[in-house]
Amino acid sequence: MHPLLSLASILTTATSLLANQVGPVPYTHGSTGYDVSYPQCGGAYPAGAFGVVGVNGGYPFVHYNPCLADEYRHSPLAALYINTGYDPVYTQLDGQHTTPECLTTSTPIQGSAQQRAAWAVGCSEASRSIAYATSQGVASPRVWWLDVETENSWSSTDLSLNQYTIQGIVDTLHRHSAAAVGIYSNGYQWRTIAGGLPVSGVRANWVATGSPSADDARTRCGTGFTGAPVWLVQYLHGGFDTNYVC
Repeated sequence: MHPLLSLASILTTATSLLANQVGPVPYTHGSTGYDVSYPQCGGAYPAGAFGVVGVNGGYPFVHYNPCLADEYRHSPLAALYINTGYDPVYTQLDGQHTTPECLTTSTPIQGSAQQRAAWAVGCSEASRSIAYATSQGVASPRVWWLDVETENSWSSTDLSLNQYTIQGIVDTLHRHSAAAVGIYSNGYQWRTIAGGLPVSGVRANWVATGSPSADDARTRCGTGFTGAPVWLVQYLHGGFDTNYVC
């Protein structure tokens, strides 16, 4: 049983979660693609079999990629990634952070008041990112990836708040989309942020590395940092973030 959700929450999301845990991998083994976001605005597009486009402008909530629509349109078999993070400021109902809908949805979540608030933060990050993507004409990405990196804000004193935030994002994406949900991070960053605490509904991992080549990236395939299979391994090529499909 999911350690964070009430039975009612499990039942309401079971169909969506099941749909996202089965089905073929939406990438061709051995192919390579790229990821782009706001830093690439106005520049030339790299070549690749697929693209992953950032929704946000490096941080969740008020920061968004102004080139999302154009980058998505120029990216084959495009997926989206969203920036994630937890900060007590994000729990505020101030029109920019936690949404009233997500606060209400968090009510049956099992946990402390702080943990429910963190889940609502994640729900809100997902909801606002979905809304922005939809406003840019992007409604059906191939995959939703969560960018979980130490550069963004996270709790260092209570890792369960980070866990609940990530779970809120995953649950909300499953509720609104049939696309698979995966996490972009690496072993060190994932342990630092989530501390080995479980997050359910994650189908795949995308490994953040400093690999210099596809050959090196290939050696990093296998079981990912969350226990899910690795679908993508990032490496640098030609000045762009390139990704090898495991």
